Amino acid sequence: MPFWDDVKLSSLPDLADWLMLVDAFQRPQRFRFNSVGERIRERYGANLAGAFMDEIDPKIPLEFFIAQASVTIESGLPTFFKGAASAGSKSRSGYTRLLLPMWGNGHIEMMLGAITFGSKT
Repeated sequence: MPFWDDVKLSSLPDLADWLMLVDAFQRPQRFRFNSVGERIRERYGANLAGAFMDEIDPKIPLEFFIAQASVTIESGLPTFFKGAASAGSKSRSGYTRLLLPMWGNGHIEMMLGAITFGSKT
């Protein structure tokens, strides 16, 4: 498992628009968006940097995010989510989301997330 301070989004310029860094807090468990790529912001419709997941609307591409993040933290393993396009959305394509745990200060302190948007699922 990588350390959270080993990740440098600037060293991944071709992927940075599709990536996010999420801070993980314990007691109570909460998740805050540290950095959010441009394509994710565009699809969500707002800049999420600095926002806690439990304070925003859980819409595409962040449906079931708290559940997935909780499993990532509890298991200490990567998790994958595949979301279908909703009937009322502007987008007719589905998406996939990968969350990777990162170690820091004796526990999982951050997650690296990647979201891709594809054809109708």
